Amino acid sequence: MKRRTVAVAALIVVAAACAGETDEPGPALADGSTGPIDVADVGFATPESALHDPAADVYLVSNINGGPLADDGNGFISRVSPEGDVLALKWIDGASAGVTLNAPKGMAIQGTSLFVADIDCVRMFDLASGAPTGEVCVEGATFLNDVAADDNGTLFVTDTGLEMGADGLVPSGTDALYRLSPDGRMAAIGAGDWLGNPNGVAVGPRGIFVVTFGSGEVFQVAVDGEHTRVMPASDRQLDGVEFLEDGGFMFSSWGDACVYRVSSDGSVERIAENLDAPADIGYDRRRGRVLIPLFNENRLIIQSID
Repeated sequence: MKRRTVAVAALIVVAAACAGETDEPGPALADGSTGPIDVADVGFATPESALHDPAADVYLVSNINGGPLADDGNGFISRVSPEGDVLALKWIDGASAGVTLNAPKGMAIQGTSLFVADIDCVRMFDLASGAPTGEVCVEGATFLNDVAADDNGTLFVTDTGLEMGADGLVPSGTDALYRLSPDGRMAAIGAGDWLGNPNGVAVGPRGIFVVTFGSGEVFQVAVDGEHTRVMPASDRQLDGVEFLEDGGFMFSSWGDACVYRVSSDGSVERIAENLDAPADIGYDRRRGRVLIPLFNENRLIIQSID
């Protein structure tokens, strides 16, 4: 596999973009416009990912509800209205008979199915009813984290390459980006420590983007594994990534406590700041909103990006 480095000066500015954060509590829009909807104290339990289901026009929120690698059968997925009302806290509940869901993280929609990353398996559910429809498990995977779908029925899945050690999460060496084809075959298209603990993945106008939690990089990855560094290594701890229609993208950063937008021309701005552990963000294209699950605070921030 080849790696090419892209020197984009505007992206390097991101390293200092949050240097001017204020000490004011809570998230704030960078431009001072209409504030976000804060969905809090509703029963979320370690919300890790948010996703807009455009067909039903609802937001889905995955809840780990315990340790991120705990095989405890109590993870759940919530349905939330665009107004911020919880429609069903445990719409899909790992504690229900016939449902397996341990520590759900990233999600993707393909056709009439919802795909959910869950430790070492990708679980499948009917998008209308939430009923389980199958799973694909990955031998050797330790921390499946995010899922993204392309227009051809193919899914892309990250393994962040972590496992539980004596003092918490430690590298497992399984860092990888997998491709799940429509016929159910799973194969790695990129693997190795160059991935820097890959976290979020998105498919859009510029192909496949992967953001890394360990090395703080953004990669563009081709289906043959060739990869280009879009943003250099840092200590930002990147989590979620979403493409915008113009080829720009958004990503969340635990290290900077921010969500950023990078425009198609390379300019960078903060969408939100003062966020405690902003996890796998979602995007409501219909309304121009970013959906920000706050991992440590059991909250969902729904915020305009205009």
